[in-house]
Amino acid sequence: MTKKILLIKTSSLGDLIHNLPVVNDIRAAVPEANIDWVIEEPFLFILRLHPGLAAAIPVAIRRWRRTLWRRETRDEIAAFLLRLRAQTYDAVIDSQGLMKSALIALAARGTRYGLDFHSSREPLALFYHHAFRIPWELHAVERNRLLMARALNYEVPQRFSYGISAAPRRFDWLAAGPYAVLLHATSGDYKLWQEQNWVELGNALDRAGIRCVLPWGSTRERERSARLTRGLRAAVVPPALSLDDLAGLFAGAKAVVGVDTGLAHLSAALGVRTVGIYCATDPAATGIYGCARAMNLGGIGNPPAVSEVVAALDHLF
Repeated sequence: MTKKILLIKTSSLGDLIHNLPVVNDIRAAVPEANIDWVIEEPFLFILRLHPGLAAAIPVAIRRWRRTLWRRETRDEIAAFLLRLRAQTYDAVIDSQGLMKSALIALAARGTRYGLDFHSSREPLALFYHHAFRIPWELHAVERNRLLMARALNYEVPQRFSYGISAAPRRFDWLAAGPYAVLLHATSGDYKLWQEQNWVELGNALDRAGIRCVLPWGSTRERERSARLTRGLRAAVVPPALSLDDLAGLFAGAKAVVGVDTGLAHLSAALGVRTVGIYCATDPAATGIYGCARAMNLGGIGNPPAVSEVVAALDHLF
């Protein structure tokens, strides 16, 4: 008999990547599982990269919050709830641990599982039929895996896979030849690596015959990309790229170097050579994890030197 399972992890990019290994874990433990996943609409492309999912159910909480007074928004919410409740699940598992995800779980049909009062950022255990204590000391990937294993009553496998892949993509704006992607932007300025470091790194890559590509996601980030390229011998500032485009860009790259950003996690999960640079956060908790072709450098108040990044790339090559 098919076991129907609903996963709730809506955002953000890095958190979604950290949740991907549970899909293969579940399918190994419950081969007949039919797995659906509720996810914010901008990130749907991630789930399309994973063959183990039955359906991705898009939600638009971030957008709806700004337009709740509109009839169209209320109609969209009603349509989402109708689809969410179209079937009864054997297990509804909320690994997000936030009020928004707990409310989605509450709206779904099925036995609800989540984190207990000691294990989530918000006290949400009352929203679930079963709540589990998951140690904060574990990496986010392992916290997700342990929650799923306890909810579905299986042992966490020793090995895991992110389960996603992407094909390299050709772009008109990118000349043929080896290139590296430099992810210099992130959600908070406190996590940035100094601009001069990026210039030094880019020129070291140029000396090795590798062109640099500096993608961006906002006007401010585009300005920083342009500013950095002025100090580089050979670099490209691409046009605006979708997340799907970026996955194809990463797949064809010689390497990706990035600060603490979900895009670096995506690159590593795709199996691309990736170096994660940490300046103000702890990679032991939420850094790139379990990827044979990736390395984390730095930590809280301890940004890596350019020479360390170059040495890491040499090691990965």
